[in-house]
Amino acid sequence: MKYLLSLFACVLIFSCTSQNVKSKYSQIEYEATPCFGFCPVFKMTINADRTAVLEAEHFNFTKNPSKGEFSNPREGTFKTTIKEGDYNKLVALLDGLNVKSLNDKYGTKNISDLPTSYLRLKLADGTSKNVEDYGKHGTEKLAEVYNFFEELKHNQQWNKVK
Repeated sequence: MKYLLSLFACVLIFSCTSQNVKSKYSQIEYEATPCFGFCPVFKMTINADRTAVLEAEHFNFTKNPSKGEFSNPREGTFKTTIKEGDYNKLVALLDGLNVKSLNDKYGTKNISDLPTSYLRLKLADGTSKNVEDYGKHGTEKLAEVYNFFEELKHNQQWNKVK
């Protein structure tokens, strides 16, 4: 009986430890460029170990931007470790895109005041995928990913380093 109890205790202990699942993405980068308005301008780079850098230029943390902010200096460089649940959700969103089948470019530049999104993925198998999306409307699932990056700016504990 005590052997059975010991076996049960070991199984319980090992099942409760978190397991590091190797990410299929060695690096995830998202960049949003300016428009002729108050579009947030930033680049976020997330590594497989969930460490991240946010290079915030303009309009990232202001709820009601004004014209005067155009002359402000860049907002800064920030670092954090993305929460595990948020990282897993991001990976699930990316997996749902079927990354390798995405077009390299979306959008037409007939309208000159829209922002461009760049999604740059380095995969663990050594390949990469870069997507340029003028207007940020490439696909519905891509728009979900872009929105998720916007949310990450506000729901993580970013520490300013520059």
